[in-house]
Amino acid sequence: MSNPQSPPRVLGRGSWAEASRIAEVLRKETIGGALLLIGAAVALIWANSPWAHRYEAMTAFTVGPHALHLDLPLATWAADGLLAIFFFVAGLELKREFVAGDLRDPRRAAVPVAAAIGGVLVPALVYVVVNSGGALKGWAVPTATDIAFALAVLAVIGRHLPTALRTFLLTLAVVDDLLAIVIIAVFYTAHLSVLPLLAAALPLGLFALLAQRRVRSWWLLLPLAFATWALVHASGVHATVAGVLLAFAVPVLRSRGTGPGVGLAEHFEHRFRPISAGVAVPVFALMSAGVAVGGLDGLAQALTDPIAVGIMLGLVVGKPIGILLATWLVARFTRARLDAGLAWIDVTGLAVLAGIGFTVSLLIGELAFGIGSDADDRVKIAVLAGSLIAATLAMIILRVRNRGYRQIYEAERVDRDHDDVPDVYQR
Repeated sequence: MSNPQSPPRVLGRGSWAEASRIAEVLRKETIGGALLLIGAAVALIWANSPWAHRYEAMTAFTVGPHALHLDLPLATWAADGLLAIFFFVAGLELKREFVAGDLRDPRRAAVPVAAAIGGVLVPALVYVVVNSGGALKGWAVPTATDIAFALAVLAVIGRHLPTALRTFLLTLAVVDDLLAIVIIAVFYTAHLSVLPLLAAALPLGLFALLAQRRVRSWWLLLPLAFATWALVHASGVHATVAGVLLAFAVPVLRSRGTGPGVGLAEHFEHRFRPISAGVAVPVFALMSAGVAVGGLDGLAQALTDPIAVGIMLGLVVGKPIGILLATWLVARFTRARLDAGLAWIDVTGLAVLAGIGFTVSLLIGELAFGIGSDADDRVKIAVLAGSLIAATLAMIILRVRNRGYRQIYEAERVDRDHDDVPDVYQR
């Protein structure tokens, strides 16, 4: 077994239990990434077809109870409602990592957390420099990594990427999601109504009480979760924040004396991750990615706009620099080492891959500039273009290392003692 006092790893494979769990998570997210790309492609084609008016009518179609002020367009339901499920799952994943996962060790957590912070600060700075004196409210658009999109790209690159690379990318993206929700709550809450926000504490508290008692009855928990979401929505704080608050209320560990089995957080994650990856995110992509490009002239005009330039440079240049710089600094001052067989070119490939922004980037663009505005259209074009450039560069970098990855992948599956645990996890 590994020595708990050994130096931290920049790209370590972690424990076998954690590697197995992450492999299962990544399989579901990869399928979700494919559905996300399909949803985005359909939206783009539809919005630039002769039937574009029908796409606009669909996203603007209003549904919901007027008495509760929830008569919202479908596009808003997708951004505020479906993405609350996405952030609920991200919150469960983050809490589990820090309570029961490998990241409960501060030394293991230091590298991906620092990388995520660097990957938020530098692209934001790049955007601000490009747009100084201009549309600064879009500074957070290039800060978010889309894990589903990134994993879809990894699936194209090949099946043999080492566990350490996949684990690092997932952990970085989960911390990135938490930073994104903090940014949304703090910087993109225009009008705050205190009374509904205080009222949200009641159903949230009841939800937490039932969760702490390990109650799994959907007919009790779902109404409380919806009430919390609706009140947070009414307060002016973006409703996706409710998803994270609800997730943090769910206990990770099983109570004593309850016997073997998964904890409540893992139970909810199994239930809701397929809904998040297979429904919530793809439908949001369908509702949000549709933008009329306006031909080559319109595309060229959109991509040369300072907002678009700032976003693309933030994703393609700022994100990799921020992640690499933060990772190197942690390695330099903590004496963290790369795992056997890996090199800094692998960190570079992951850092470039993290420049793929989609779901949360589009959401922040809508919050910053308003759904359907000219600036929001430029945000969509820039996010798509920047993400495609980042994906292409990452594929080139990681493809170069494919032979080495295959060797590591095969070594990670050697089990000479046939105990269903690969030998590399027992050294």
